[in-house]
Amino acid sequence: MKKLIALFAVSAMASTSAMSAIALSGAASVSYDDNGSAASATTYDADLTVTGTAGTTTVTVSADVDGSSFATSAATMATTIGPVTVTADMHDEVSMDVAGTTTATTTSASGTAGEQIFESTDTSVTISVDAPIGDATVGVDDTGTLTVSGTWSGITMSSSTADVTTVAGSIAGMDVSVTNDAGATTWSLGTTVSGVALTLASSQKVTATFGLAGNTMVVSSIPAQALVAQVDGNSAGTGTGGYGARLTASAASYSTVAISRSLTSGATLAATYSTADDSLTLKASVAF
Repeated sequence: MKKLIALFAVSAMASTSAMSAIALSGAASVSYDDNGSAASATTYDADLTVTGTAGTTTVTVSADVDGSSFATSAATMATTIGPVTVTADMHDEVSMDVAGTTTATTTSASGTAGEQIFESTDTSVTISVDAPIGDATVGVDDTGTLTVSGTWSGITMSSSTADVTTVAGSIAGMDVSVTNDAGATTWSLGTTVSGVALTLASSQKVTATFGLAGNTMVVSSIPAQALVAQVDGNSAGTGTGGYGARLTASAASYSTVAISRSLTSGATLAATYSTADDSLTLKASVAF
């Protein structure tokens, strides 16, 4: 009997140890949108993520669970061996063609509505090396992209041979971020004035956040979008146009007001009004 009790105790401890390395998280929500003058609609979403850790290796599997079946949305495994990080993307997503039907990612198609409809198989294994040199970290991945990054006097800088340079930091109470991607520069500024958090981006988008955590109101002004001419690519993605064909449609400027309230039950209620279509969206969500 004592041996049996001892064996049960060891088994219980082993099970507890194994389970302690597995974490479950997820989120669920339901939204009602009156869609202005159009027909109203109710949408649902539920997602589940399982994360397993053993030493320096982590496996993460995510799934969309609100449909008729358990649909995997992501599956990755990452491990660290000294300065070397190996990441495997084990899930191949699917894309949508111009008719709105599911197309295997290894299949190309031609379209006339401007959508980018070709996607190659995106499962992959990435190997990168990060080595500290003084106050900087030098990294290189298996594509040959070299990145140098570090933080000096509170300013974080990163530059890579892929022609992407980013500088970010807090200067006199203002958060500043500037990114240059192959000659195209974008930036954002953020600061807090009398308890109101303000953000301005180079796209001319402005947001203002009022209130405290759990009870906030966010007012956003979204600038107009000019028409961008269609870019034609090819199925191999070897030209300057990349894959498929795509365009940016024009859109008028609009504003949104979003009010969010956290409840003691753990759920969050949110209401968003948009002048784009004079619609009001009510959403209840919970994360765990």
